[in-house]
Amino acid sequence: MIRLLVVDDQDIFRQGLATLLATEVDLKVVAQASNGRSAIALTEQLQPDVILMDIQMPICDGVTATREICQRYPWMRILVLTTFDDDEYIGQSLQAGAKGYLLKRKSSEEMAVAIRAVNRGYAQLSPEIAPKVFAQIKPVHSENTKYLDTLSPRELEVLQLVGQGKNNREIANTLHLSIGTVKNHITQILSKLEMRDRIAVALWAQENLRAVL
Repeated sequence: MIRLLVVDDQDIFRQGLATLLATEVDLKVVAQASNGRSAIALTEQLQPDVILMDIQMPICDGVTATREICQRYPWMRILVLTTFDDDEYIGQSLQAGAKGYLLKRKSSEEMAVAIRAVNRGYAQLSPEIAPKVFAQIKPVHSENTKYLDTLSPRELEVLQLVGQGKNNREIANTLHLSIGTVKNHITQILSKLEMRDRIAVALWAQENLRAVL
């Protein structure tokens, strides 16, 4: 059973979505929140598996809440659900630690599929959002292998695991490292590959790493 926290300041939308998702046999909405501050408190209290997070909310917005939750609980999986497909919101959300970005106009069935995928550790992007992320990813050409050449063997191992959808805790356990060390490696990977967020790195690795290693 996947335990969900639904966060949105629009009561009718939030309650309706919670009701629709509750019809899925493997999903359970354990709580709802109307702002980021409540979401942070409920996350600490309930430790849900997946959080559906709105962006624009009073008191505390979704980007701020996502960043704070991911700093406290690096293993937490957050799926941003919003009406906005603005590049800035996308980048801020993914940099804050969100594992996906979906638009609210998706059907509840599509959202359920995305929730299951995020719960398994895979990144999820709406088709309207994906091109904006892929536009930031360097294509693989021979002249671009120099970026991989700058990575250490350990950074390459971390990069492969990021591409597999592993979170920081899972990478740390696999490679017998501390979470802090994993975070440092990912920071270095982002810098060396000249990418701004983790999902861009994960998608690049999924699409291209096997071709160049």
